Amino acid sequence: MEELASVLFSSGEIRERVRALGEAVTADYRGREPVLISVLKGGAMFHADLLRAIDLPASVDFMSISSYGAASSGVVRIMKDLDEDIVGRDVILVEDIVDTGLTATYLLSALGAREPESLEICALLDKSVRRITPVPVKYRGFECPDVFVLGYGLDFEEVYRNLPYIVAVKDMDALAEDPMALAELLEEGEPPVAGPEDRG
Repeated sequence: MEELASVLFSSGEIRERVRALGEAVTADYRGREPVLISVLKGGAMFHADLLRAIDLPASVDFMSISSYGAASSGVVRIMKDLDEDIVGRDVILVEDIVDTGLTATYLLSALGAREPESLEICALLDKSVRRITPVPVKYRGFECPDVFVLGYGLDFEEVYRNLPYIVAVKDMDALAEDPMALAELLEEGEPPVAGPEDRG
């Protein structure tokens, strides 16, 4: 298993970072009622845990998007739109991962056009090494190396979202050939965190 993937961020590390992010949001939005918008499906687990870590009245909403055109173009189609109006609201866009910044930039533009009072991004993972366009990530969980990651909401072929930690995939060819190649991770306890050389 170690030759295929290694733990990048443990469940304990994730809990601590989410708690710290919740404290930061609580301090910054004291006296206000932010709405946390999750982009389905990858951000759902982070979104729920972050909400529980915020000690303020806060509401939630959800969007679902689908990429089309070139995979790296950042052009998306909104498959599920918000249920509530965000005019005059303090909005936090909760993302599982921001990499090239193209999709995040599109979402910021689309949400900003709806005239919220404020609009910020909270990302669990920031893969800034792949950034093509600048994105103002105000709340950041972890800086992520340029590796394919799974777990804690992030999937491959809809598998591995329910891992409570995040792994870095070392052999994408093996995973592409057999999407269940890492199935042991779903059945066993949490492996130890990788050393610095495996974290990028």
